[in-house]
Amino acid sequence: MIAWRETEGVWELQLAAPPLNEIGLEVLAQLEAFLDALASEQPRAVIVHSTLERGFCAGADLRGLYTAIAGREPDAYLPELRVFLDRIHAVMNRLDALPCATVGALHGACFGGGFELALTLDVLVADKTTRFAFPELRLGIIPGFGGIPRLVQRLPVGVANDLILSGRSINARRAYELGLVSQLVAPGEALAVAREVAKQAARFDRDAQAHAKRLLRTIPYEALEREKESFLALFARPLVIDALRRFTESTDPMPYLPQGLEERA
Repeated sequence: MIAWRETEGVWELQLAAPPLNEIGLEVLAQLEAFLDALASEQPRAVIVHSTLERGFCAGADLRGLYTAIAGREPDAYLPELRVFLDRIHAVMNRLDALPCATVGALHGACFGGGFELALTLDVLVADKTTRFAFPELRLGIIPGFGGIPRLVQRLPVGVANDLILSGRSINARRAYELGLVSQLVAPGEALAVAREVAKQAARFDRDAQAHAKRLLRTIPYEALEREKESFLALFARPLVIDALRRFTESTDPMPYLPQGLEERA
């Protein structure tokens, strides 16, 4: 499902968990294993990419989440959900804090938790099929993996507000124009270009890179904790469980976006 390899100090994390790399307990455990493996190494650069045709990552495993909590009272499932959120935030923060350059090679869907994963990376290379969205409000919740604090660091406030509050998607060209994406490439070329970026970054001194990253990126720990608490408070409501049920029962092959908004630039 998830694999990694190392070549001359550049580590590649390959996402390959059908249907679209949804982040549930199994994927989370594999992300933790990858970071544990890195902890004993001195990576010069890290690349994250997906081998799945439909995209980078559709977000959280909402179907698995609904199965785990359906028919249970909030007092029973919220402690388990808190533990899961603590673990996923720890993964995102560890990725964010890596002392080397991290590069995302993106294509297709980069939604919800997948967008949050991408926001932990330093440099995003996207092919022209890539689309970004935070559709969580349609379920009565907010992004819960660190998306809002990191989004407002990377985009103008008006754009961040629009993405969160409307749930609409933006395409790769618009993301490039906004500075979220550093390189816009032809379909199928993102990984090759990401490898060139990582190869260039790997030539530099590790200590210099670490100092540069500390100045370039500040992890908003307090805001991340507030987001987590807001997510849990919202999740305790019956309307959220009902929305998850409808999502789980949907026959729409792409049920992640509000109708009528997914194609707008």
